[in-house]
Amino acid sequence: MGKDYSGSPKLQLLELKRKRITWVLVVSGLCVFFYVLGAWQGTSRAPSSQSELYSRVGCDVGSTEKTNTDQVSTSSSYPQPVSDPLDFESHHQLEVNSSEELQKFPPCDMSYSEYTPCQDPRRGRKFDRNMLKYRERHCPKKEELLRCLIPAPPNYKTPFKWPQSRDYAWYANIPHKELSIEKAIQNWIQVEGDRFRFPGGGTMFPRGADAYIDDINELIPLNNGTIRTAVDTGCGVASWGAYLLKRDIIAMSFAPRDTHEAQVWFALERGVPAMIGIMGSQRLPYPARAFDMAHCSRCLIPWFSNDGMYLIEVDRILRPGGYWVLSGPPIRWKKYWRGWERTKEDLKQEQDSIEDVAKRLCWKKVIEKGDLSVWQKPFNHIECIEKNKISRTPHICKSDNADAAWYNDMETCITPLPEVSNPDEIAGGKLEKWPERAFAVPPRIRSGSIPGVTVEKFQEDIELWKGRVAHYKHIVSQLHQGRYRNVMDMNAYFGGFAAALMKYPVWVMNVVPENSDVDTLGLIYERGFIGAYQDWCEAFSTYPRTYDLIHAGGVFSLYQDRCDISYILLEMDRILRPEGTVIFRDVVEVLVKIKSITDGMRWESRIMDHESGPFNPEKILLATKSYWTGEAKQQR
Repeated sequence: MGKDYSGSPKLQLLELKRKRITWVLVVSGLCVFFYVLGAWQGTSRAPSSQSELYSRVGCDVGSTEKTNTDQVSTSSSYPQPVSDPLDFESHHQLEVNSSEELQKFPPCDMSYSEYTPCQDPRRGRKFDRNMLKYRERHCPKKEELLRCLIPAPPNYKTPFKWPQSRDYAWYANIPHKELSIEKAIQNWIQVEGDRFRFPGGGTMFPRGADAYIDDINELIPLNNGTIRTAVDTGCGVASWGAYLLKRDIIAMSFAPRDTHEAQVWFALERGVPAMIGIMGSQRLPYPARAFDMAHCSRCLIPWFSNDGMYLIEVDRILRPGGYWVLSGPPIRWKKYWRGWERTKEDLKQEQDSIEDVAKRLCWKKVIEKGDLSVWQKPFNHIECIEKNKISRTPHICKSDNADAAWYNDMETCITPLPEVSNPDEIAGGKLEKWPERAFAVPPRIRSGSIPGVTVEKFQEDIELWKGRVAHYKHIVSQLHQGRYRNVMDMNAYFGGFAAALMKYPVWVMNVVPENSDVDTLGLIYERGFIGAYQDWCEAFSTYPRTYDLIHAGGVFSLYQDRCDISYILLEMDRILRPEGTVIFRDVVEVLVKIKSITDGMRWESRIMDHESGPFNPEKILLATKSYWTGEAKQQR
């Protein structure tokens, strides 16, 4: 979809404002030039950096007032820290919106309160049921897109703060009792008055997720920082991921939108990382070599079907030396076969088939103990290549991009690992243990495998985000007070935002746009963070009202020529919780355009100057979604 700015008086007015903004920036630049030429000539030291220049110059365009003494120190030639947010409008005296150009978006009907655009069950029924294609992403066409605001249910409440949210959620926010009835014996979820309680149970861990994880820890090391990123396939309400967090392991939990109504939604409401997803015919939206551990607890995925394609996909996203943990059918079938209502022969054949696929992937069976079975992926493919010359199935893939995972079909070939020089070398490079891993140079950067990305750029990015988050603490006062839990970075780049937030009780969904100039999601995982690929011209794979804070740096400059940005903003409104916050970073003309749209979405917002000062062309738009709910349907 291309942009069309012609013909509309409202858009002509917006274009006029853009020209005015351009004039403001030109005059600002001239002001800086003459200030540098005159005021500093021979009288004081020159600024040592662009940021210092922006901070020290106090030239308000369009104003005859003197330099703001709050911004420039009078007692020293060195810049003093700015304690108050820099206000773009006060510096540039630019009216960024007017009532005559405001388009107000109405609320959608309450029937859309749980709308997931690309996983809409009604649309999904039109697609092939083979390989569960009907449960994969199928996004609405342009003419089907909604131009309204998804309403919260009546009596919606702000979710519990973390860590209390791990165990409790408000019934009014997700009014679904189905799982509390269907999974009552398994202790997934219980209804207690006006809230849900999550006891931490699961189909294969009746003693609770904590005890189950302790059992895994007896088989593989979970507490020494070696394992940091995990993926839970068919996650239920994500209790496994919830209880891993206290061990400093972050899991990407996913499950389809299916008959287990709202399971992923419950996970996110609890403050646990999760997204809607399924192992069908397409690759999962994660890069190769992303996860240190993969897990399936009675996830009902036919691992041996389609020539072992699903296990081959797990192999693609597992790091060299990563573990696959399996519990539930067919493991320990001799004990459970009657309860599973399957024959011994059927279950034995299933386990034999899984064992065979794992062997052909060159995995090593670590142990089978009790209800658990664990395999390990090889650290490199030296032996596997030799073995492949004999067995030949599955063969090593010939494709040149193992990370490609946006609407890419799964393959029945082994994703090749980076080459090594000896059998003891870890393909792709060794990782530091957590938490050192977060700030160590990722192997993908050390090896030079990402074009244009250097060690110096990575280290500069770390310092950049330290400064940005320090500034955000001043303009978003609740950032360090536990108000936010689920955070999304729509254009994550190196994952610097997530790294700078490590000391806060938050987790970050790091999104790398599929049309980015460089693919950096793999190095984000190497740092020990999680994320996904996404095209922001489409909806994200999540339920409404699942994120507290969204960061959008440069997103709209990236997409303004690809699709109508109002639909991106409406999608942000869908996934943002009432009273949630958005931080936009972009050039002024883009932020003015964004503000003109969000003012019609029941958002409160203002444009602020860059943290370095008013003459940096990049600005900040800080927005808050107001609290409102849909109306309860009248009883007849």
